[in-house]
Amino acid sequence: MQNSPMHSMKCQPVPMTTNVEFSEYDRQMMMAALALAERGRYTCMPNPRVGCVIVKGDDIVGRGAHLHAGQPHAEVLALQEAGAASHNATVYVTLEPCDFHGRTGPCTQRLIAAGVSRVIYALDDANPKVSGQGRKALLAAGIVVDFGLLACEAQQLNRGFFSRMQTQRPFVHAKMAMSLDGRTAMASGESQWITGGLARSRVQEMRAQSCVMVTGIGTVLSDDPSLTVRSAELGVDIDRQPALVVIDSHLNIPLDSKVICESTSSGRALLIACAKDFDIERKKALVELGVEVQVFTGIVASPKRIDLSALLDFLGEREYNEVMLEAGAELLGSFIQQQLVDELSLFVAPKLIGASAKPLAQLHIEAMSDAQALDVIEVESVGDDWLFRCKLVPQALTH
Repeated sequence: MQNSPMHSMKCQPVPMTTNVEFSEYDRQMMMAALALAERGRYTCMPNPRVGCVIVKGDDIVGRGAHLHAGQPHAEVLALQEAGAASHNATVYVTLEPCDFHGRTGPCTQRLIAAGVSRVIYALDDANPKVSGQGRKALLAAGIVVDFGLLACEAQQLNRGFFSRMQTQRPFVHAKMAMSLDGRTAMASGESQWITGGLARSRVQEMRAQSCVMVTGIGTVLSDDPSLTVRSAELGVDIDRQPALVVIDSHLNIPLDSKVICESTSSGRALLIACAKDFDIERKKALVELGVEVQVFTGIVASPKRIDLSALLDFLGEREYNEVMLEAGAELLGSFIQQQLVDELSLFVAPKLIGASAKPLAQLHIEAMSDAQALDVIEVESVGDDWLFRCKLVPQALTH
């Protein structure tokens, strides 16, 4: 079966646009800039993914992509390639050029100094403290500025960055795999493999673009997984692993588990999130191994349970843009019922494994009127399996 989308992704409307009517050529150039921005998908965190194309006449004279935090921004790299040809040129960039001093200087000043005549960007910066300032600086220098072109696509590319800037929390993406009868593993715990190789490769892409992965102690105890990005399956060599959080209220994680051994040997960031009711000696042993242990309990959580909202606030403070949740039925159900999942990726395999097998999520629902509705935003065939991308419909809207 070929990989094919059944219907296209629904984009959230982006209200801020200019009144200019963009041409088909403008769209093509912004698409080229978005393709460049994709190059930073696995590497540029915590910064947004940005691409830039500079056009003089009908020729592309400069290209740039932001690949790593602290390295030159896309506009600067495109200007370097364009050289003198950037004078009176048009710049297409997927995000509003910055006008502040961070790890690098402001891109607006470089564009002004180069003498570009027009800047077209997809959408304003997500950071409310600086949003619109780049546009104002360019306009003040006499540069024509238009924005709103392919804004939805640019926002989707940086959904985690926008989430963190606007809500102070990362974007939470939950991945699930199940049989056609809604089961995730045999009663014995055997789950290799429900889905096929192409679906598992897609999971590697999802892991690689996340900043941090979250799982539960149940998954660690039952599967002893590594939860790493495997370059062989991804098809791309990357030099980073997403950080890992294990939700383990009572610090029951084995000290010789793969997630601990591999994290401590590789330097991968590992956080054990626990509740107040834990063994002090156990925490000491973990800390001595170099594992970070943090308590997350709040008003809504008991001393024996993790406050998931507090955990997400903490991850936002750590500048993690996107969380990938790979967890068992209990933890997944908790995230869903607390409305803490921004998007679900549900892989469905054409298999039936029986009523005794393990369910997808533990949801405490007594009446059909309380069922969690999903908004399916895309359906795609992935080898012999199907991928449903969904968003939770807020419970208040279903009553």
